Amino acid sequence: MTWDPVRLPSQRGRVVAVTGANAGLGFWTSFALARAGASVILACRNSQRADAAMRAIRARVPDAELSVLQLDTADLASVRSAGEHLAGLDRLDALVNNAGIVHPPLRRTETVDGLELITATNFFGAFALTAAALPALERTPGSRVVSLGSLATLLVSLRLDDLQLTRRYSGWQAYAQSKILLSSFGFELDRRLRERGSGIRSLVAHPGYSISGRTPHVPGVNEPSRGKRFVDGLQAPFTQGKNRGAEPVVRAVTDPDAGGGAFYGPRYGAKGPAVRAQPAAVTVDAGAAQAIWSEAEVATRTPFL
Repeated sequence: MTWDPVRLPSQRGRVVAVTGANAGLGFWTSFALARAGASVILACRNSQRADAAMRAIRARVPDAELSVLQLDTADLASVRSAGEHLAGLDRLDALVNNAGIVHPPLRRTETVDGLELITATNFFGAFALTAAALPALERTPGSRVVSLGSLATLLVSLRLDDLQLTRRYSGWQAYAQSKILLSSFGFELDRRLRERGSGIRSLVAHPGYSISGRTPHVPGVNEPSRGKRFVDGLQAPFTQGKNRGAEPVVRAVTDPDAGGGAFYGPRYGAKGPAVRAQPAAVTVDAGAAQAIWSEAEVATRTPFL
């Protein structure tokens, strides 16, 4: 069956939580799902920005069913609180682990929990949130977890003996490595769920090279300057807007033919229609996945599966 991002299968009756839903890929994922009829939970750190995102979606989809959930993936107390809320829902058809920091600090920074900031925000928070939300996912037939990968997973080597970069930090390594960890988690989660006979599917999707200057203007959500649009426009041959970058994520959530362990991305790597793609080898390495999972359990103090 051909998947069409404009004519999604009806999502009416489905409940989807999207982390980092107030901007970028999270906003466009939430918009597409709401337009298709899903009840969307915008799990966001900043309530004012979440409200702006809700207004923007309702301006385009007046009958959109939306709610806001306070979530800071860099703060494990916030993650546990949000996780408890999700676990108590009657149903949760999909959890989209999208929240993250794209532009890391120049110097290594730690969270209130003593974890490296980028690793905590982009991976550990998603790990703990998924573990907490598992009861609602388990009681929802055909539920899915979708985690956000990146082309950056192809561009660095995994420092398996230094996942939190305590010995040698660089912002680029921190970002790219966090995406390796999150992607690895997504694939390993699917393997572990299958082993226990669960009906939950875990998938991974990446947005290609998606940038704000090529994304439609949305008041309060995406308002790049003229200079930003000009510079980003020069990269048009190998970039796309975040509205297009969200399509692989939306496909992973909505395509009835999408199986557990699938990986979606733009057809041409950096841009293009959402298709089944080939993940970076390190993200499907079973040995690395075991080590990453163990580190996450210790860092978050969360036994999981």
